Amino acid sequence: IFKFLGAISVDLGNEKIKPYLPTILTPLYRELNSNYAEQDPTLKNLSQEIIELLKKLVGLEAFSLAFSSVQKQANQKRAMRKKQRALQTVANPVIAARRKLKRHKNKAETRKRKRESLHPVHKAKRHRSHSLKDLAIVE
Repeated sequence: IFKFLGAISVDLGNEKIKPYLPTILTPLYRELNSNYAEQDPTLKNLSQEIIELLKKLVGLEAFSLAFSSVQKQANQKRAMRKKQRALQTVANPVIAARRKLKRHKNKAETRKRKRESLHPVHKAKRHRSHSLKDLAIVE
């Protein structure tokens, strides 16, 4: 898709691409700023190359305006999601508690994995799944 975006922008040219610049920059910006563990470095390099291409194509001023608007929009969305999560904690404490338990469980498992990698002789105890016990009705 990034290659397609680059090809379309070159094909449209300088003046025709300007109205679509924020739309094109949105996925490129998202890829550049993502911090996933399993991120593909080729995608990041490709998005950087296409951004450089767009910068040369439309000029630095038009590119900067579009890029800053995309950046501002992403930051607003991030702030909105953070605010929603904070509101959900107050409005729906059950869901918030579930999320917190899940986060703590993941943290503990990460700690165990880290410990195993540092000391491969020592095996950390794995938590057994009690899903069948949870399903059974106990009187």
